[in-house]
Amino acid sequence: MIIYYGIAIILILLDQLTKWLVVQNMTLGERIPILDPYLALLSHRNKGAAWGMLEGQMWLFYVVTIVVVGGIIYFFHKESKGHPLLSISLMFLLGGALGNFIDRLWRKEVVDFVDVLIPVIDYDFPIFNAADAALTVGVILMIIHVIQDEKKNKKKVT
Repeated sequence: MIIYYGIAIILILLDQLTKWLVVQNMTLGERIPILDPYLALLSHRNKGAAWGMLEGQMWLFYVVTIVVVGGIIYFFHKESKGHPLLSISLMFLLGGALGNFIDRLWRKEVVDFVDVLIPVIDYDFPIFNAADAALTVGVILMIIHVIQDEKKNKKKVT
């Protein structure tokens, strides 16, 4: 159990370190090309949720995050024993949720810095951070777990 919480702690530390580096070394709006024009670091702040939705509703984010974190921890202890992929996915979700929660508590905004352009469809993906990436990976891992679990349950029935 403790090793799984270690995953969340590492993700939180990585998220906070990368955000700190951006805040300390880049001016707001500064863009550093990495694979120009497809990938860049872009110092950006978000006072809302994903894609800037619900800007200025910080109290809502506090409440929702506390409920979500509580739900993740409860579900982890109740349902994930014997399911390592589910455990890992929950810790990615926990690390991502807490990484952005820390920003909202201390900065009153979330530091975003990864800017991706998808040229095939000419789409400038919303700027994100390591916590957002952890949340995305957590969801993908959970979907994989659910699919694998469904297949395993179908085999048991037949």
